[in-house]
Parts: sequence; C-alpha cells; structure tokens
Amino acid sequence: MTTALGLYIHWPYCAKICPYCDFNVYRDRGRGEEQAALARAIAADLQAQRALTGERELVSIFFGGGTPSLMDPDWAGELIALARRLWTPAGEVEVTLEANPTDAETGRFAGFAAAGVNRLSLGLQALDDASLARLGRNHDAAEARRAAQVAAATFPRLSVDMIYARPGQTPAAWRAELAEVIALGAEHVSPYQLTIEAGTAFDRAVRRGALVPPGEETAAQLYETTQEVLEAAGFEAYEVSNHARGPAARSRHNLVYWTGEDYVGAGPGAHGRLTLAGARTATFAHAKPADYIAAAGAFAARETLTPTEAAEERLLAGLRIAPGVAFEEVAVLGLSPAHPKVADLVAAGLLAEDPARLRATAAGRLLLDHVTSRLAT
Repeated sequence: MTTALGLYIHWPYCAKICPYCDFNVYRDRGRGEEQAALARAIAADLQAQRALTGERELVSIFFGGGTPSLMDPDWAGELIALARRLWTPAGEVEVTLEANPTDAETGRFAGFAAAGVNRLSLGLQALDDASLARLGRNHDAAEARRAAQVAAATFPRLSVDMIYARPGQTPAAWRAELAEVIALGAEHVSPYQLTIEAGTAFDRAVRRGALVPPGEETAAQLYETTQEVLEAAGFEAYEVSNHARGPAARSRHNLVYWTGEDYVGAGPGAHGRLTLAGARTATFAHAKPADYIAAAGAFAARETLTPTEAAEERLLAGLRIAPGVAFEEVAVLGLSPAHPKVADLVAAGLLAEDPARLRATAAGRLLLDHVTSRLAT
C-alpha cells in the first residue's frame, strides 16, 4: 500500500525582493547558467529522494519561491514529467505554480499550461497603485487585473493572494478591494495579514518609525471583514488564510501540510517531511543555489523528529483547518477533552466542544497563535 506524497519545488529567483519578504530568495540578474544548473540539480534531488521514499502516490506538485513563473516553462515541464515517472500519479495531480502579474510573467502563462501546470497562484497582493508601491511590488493595479484575466482564461484553476492590514488601510477600502478580487473570477482566495518579519526592510522601517502598521483592533476588523465578504460570496474559510468556492477549489498541496501527509522538498532552502522507517523525518536543503547545486541531491541536514516534536507540528498545522486535529494524533502531548488547557480554551470560546478532535472556533482562529502556544507548552 502506498501513501500520499506532495512535492514542493523552490525556485529562489525574483526580479525584485519585496520589503516584507523573509523567504530564501535571490535577485534574478545574469544568472542564466546558474539557473540551468539549478534545474538539473533539482532533477537529481528528486531522483535521490525517490530512493528514500520508495513507491508513493503523488497527489500534488507546487512550484514556489521566489518567483517560479520567471523560470523557463520547459524546465518546469521536465520536472513535472520526471516527478510523474518517479512516483505514481494519484488521478489528476494538482500542479500549482506561483506567479506575479508582470507582463514578462504573463507572457509565459501559456507555456506553463502546456508544461502541465493546472493551477496558478497569482500574487496580486493589492489592487491600488499606492499600496502596491508601498509593498515594493513591480506591477501596478491595471497590470494585476490584466494578469488575473489572462490566468483565468489559461488555467483550469486560479488562486489569488492578497495582503491586508496594510498601513492606512480601512475595513471599507478592504471590503471594496475584496469585491473586485471576487469579480476577477478566482475560485480560491488567500488573504494574508501583513506580518513584519525580523530582518526585512519593513522591519527596519517600523523600527525607525517610517512605517506604521494598523493596530490590533483595526487588524481584527480587517480579518472579520475578510471572513464576512468572502463567506457571503460563497467562499468557505477551510483554513485560517485560505478560502475556496467548494471542496474542489481547495489547495490539495496545502492540505498535504495541514493534514500531516508526507512531502518532498526540493530546491534551495526547501524543507520536507517524510515518514522513513516509521518515523517523521525533517529534511533541509542547502539554502544558497551554488551550495545546493554542488550538493548533487544531498541534504544539508536530516533530522528524525521525536514523537513529541512530531505531535507539536501536527497540532500547529491541524488547528489551522476547519476539521482540526484528532486527539489520538497528538496523544503523546497528553491532551484530551478533560485536560485543563483544553477545558479552559473551550470555556473561553476558542476551541469547540468536541470529544474526538481539537477544533478552533471562529474566535479561536482570530487568536490562533495564543491557542496553539497554550496547547503546545
């Protein structure tokens, strides 16, 4: 019997580094030979990891980054075909590619569709020029709208990423922006609250007073506006930051993470989670492209998680989705319906009263960091 497997491929190059980004990314400048070598190295990595995983059912492939829509579509096609040979495709494998709305990337959409990409995750982030400039994006609102229209006509499935809790943003403006996003035709919307990550340009701007994010009360209002507008339009909040128009529109790849399935991580800085010899195992790729290429498929590190570590990861991921996580899956943590931590969070209205599962309520999702830290410590 085989078990489900997702595949994440990290393409680290970007035309421009956004000031809020803390991902493993590098400027896409004069790196043609390096990028070709990287595509070959990812292929070698996939073959090496197939030797570890054995036969599995491949359910999803996700090209993330960075900006994978800047890569040669032929390389993406070769990696997709290779993955389908190495592991057994489980029906119609979901193949997602992250993209930005620049004209250069939009021109590649047909190539990626021909290569086997059937779901585009389009990073619009905002639909007004002032916000896009503040976010350091290299496209304007008109270009974003055009890209969404081209993507909707090119790919069977379209997901749109947006950022809220931007400086100066009001719930009324966000409501109007979400309405426009819905009108663009996406069946999946991922609204992310702007987070000021340590070491980013935004972090430095906040510390010197040049950037002032909304306060907690306004951020909460923006979150509640998100839920209200999308729910009214037929989108289900199946995860804290992900809304889909029906089960078929959900991200199968992200559900791999949230339900605790195995996934291969390939590309510079990629992480993976594999069940090897019955134990949950974390894998880590070399972060720098040159080091990753030189490694020829060898991990930078590989770590067998303790049962407690694995259960904590399962808890943190599982509480993000509506069904939550079964008590039996985190039994090593000693949690049960009668446990004082669980009982207190139920009494506070942050967890649902459920004898079989830990499930965050709507109020609990708004305070999920508090809920998970309370349960995991």
